[in-house]
Amino acid sequence: MSKVSYYTAEGLKKLKQELDHLRDVERPKASQAIAEARDKGDLSENAEYDAAKEAQGLLEMKISKMEETVSNARLIDESQLDTSKVLVLSTVKLKNTGNGMEMTYTLVAESEANLKTGKISVSSPIGKGLLGKEVGDTAEITVPNGTLKFEILEITRA
Repeated sequence: MSKVSYYTAEGLKKLKQELDHLRDVERPKASQAIAEARDKGDLSENAEYDAAKEAQGLLEMKISKMEETVSNARLIDESQLDTSKVLVLSTVKLKNTGNGMEMTYTLVAESEANLKTGKISVSSPIGKGLLGKEVGDTAEITVPNGTLKFEILEITRA
């Protein structure tokens, strides 16, 4: 069963660029490595040939998986998103009621998550706990080291 994934325009572009790189650069490199190993003699005792063939197989599997992901990718129309509730691509300003700390996160698809840039996955515990909440709501989120309470201060679009 294929899984539909939602992407921003930027995220989908990055995914397609990576796939093109694998097809146009890495695939020819793998073929070249096999050809060089084949030229070195007896294939039955040629570990370099076996390693090159295995690397090619892994590369083809990765390309196949990425092609499936791209074919099941859906672009999110950011102009149609509701700003009254936390959804994918919402930028949420939160206040941790336990320690009073304020933080801002943008909820994105799992493949685009990057905590350093403040992007968290909608499938992460915090992301799941925030979905559907409105300004003024308190979200109780269970994380591995306990339960956190966040007050939603503001919701904007990414």
